[in-house]
Amino acid sequence: MTIRTSLTPSARHLGLAAAAVTAALLLSACSTSTADSTEKTKAGSAESARPSASPTPEKPADLVGTWKQSNSSSPDTYQEATITADAIEINWVSDGGDTKSLYWAGTFSAPTAAGKYTWTSANDTAKTDSAILASSDPTKDFTFEGDEISYSVSALGTTTTVRLTRVG
Repeated sequence: MTIRTSLTPSARHLGLAAAAVTAALLLSACSTSTADSTEKTKAGSAESARPSASPTPEKPADLVGTWKQSNSSSPDTYQEATITADAIEINWVSDGGDTKSLYWAGTFSAPTAAGKYTWTSANDTAKTDSAILASSDPTKDFTFEGDEISYSVSALGTTTTVRLTRVG
């Protein structure tokens, strides 16, 4: 059985044109996504081939050295600290550095992690007992944060926070 449809030549051409446009759109969509996919795969492979830069972990601060009071009310009178691997000594400094009197001698424990660090120093009474201007406190708390060491000082009924910054 044969079914004949009678289409005019213009209708046939319109149908063929529509089929051609549809085929072209489908093929171009496939080739574009394949090309894009191939480019993305190549880019991904190039990125994964590069070694990834892992962040460098922060190291604990090295506090060993000389520190000077940054919040003194006078440039000629201030406190100065010297920190070694296991000790801290703080002097009252006056006369522009010509006179030094011991304020604190005690233990020091270095930080083991990066960031804010607080330690309690035990008084070295063998050094401070004979120093008239030395603290008689058995312990003293120190805090390192940012680039600064801070601690409280009490004298003649007045307490103040001393802030030290590194000078050497």
